[in-house]
Amino acid sequence: MNTHNPNKKPHPIPNPDDRDENQPLHIHLDDNDDEYDDGEVEVIRPEARNTNDAATRGRWTRNKPVPTAEEEELPPSKTKIKKQMHELRDLGEELTDLSKDQLAQLDIPENLRDAVREMKNINKFGAQRRQLQYIGKLMRDVDPAPIIAKLNAWKGYSQQHTAYMHQLERWRERLLESDAALTELLAAHPQADAQRLRALIRNAHKEREANKPPKNFREIFQVLREIIPEPL
Repeated sequence: MNTHNPNKKPHPIPNPDDRDENQPLHIHLDDNDDEYDDGEVEVIRPEARNTNDAATRGRWTRNKPVPTAEEEELPPSKTKIKKQMHELRDLGEELTDLSKDQLAQLDIPENLRDAVREMKNINKFGAQRRQLQYIGKLMRDVDPAPIIAKLNAWKGYSQQHTAYMHQLERWRERLLESDAALTELLAAHPQADAQRLRALIRNAHKEREANKPPKNFREIFQVLREIIPEPL
């Protein structure tokens, strides 16, 4: 007959998460091309100790140091890893929009440069998607910081250039609307050819009235580019 001893204490159940601090966590990224966007990020933990081993029984909580907040290192979350993967893929996609000269100025591996160049020759959507996935994977082996810094510098120049072009357009419209604008322009830029500008403005008005091609209207813009230098 089985008897139950109420005073007998059960063996402690080991906690599988209470593992050795020195055993690393392995992070596996799914490299399936067709499932890049939905790829799983798997965190593989080391195998738990054999709880039946008498030599290790009871050592899960005994003499185990408790890590401080500064000492404890946690593996990156699945969400963070996938976010980084998508950011690298988006950065790689930006490279496909660069010109040949810009791409040559980037310090990137040759296989990545070739993959970006090949993207420009692909027309089918499915093939483009697979190529972007491949570029995103190559980006994982690249330091993105210098690339981002270079892209930001180019974007800054582009914004400055756009602002300059808008400034010229506003000047052209003002010249066609008021004689005072020409006086102001000549005062600010005395090297301008006043006689030529007056002729262009007069002819531009005639073009508008006759509904003719805006030849003189466009030439005013070119003259303004010669008069007003673009900021460096």
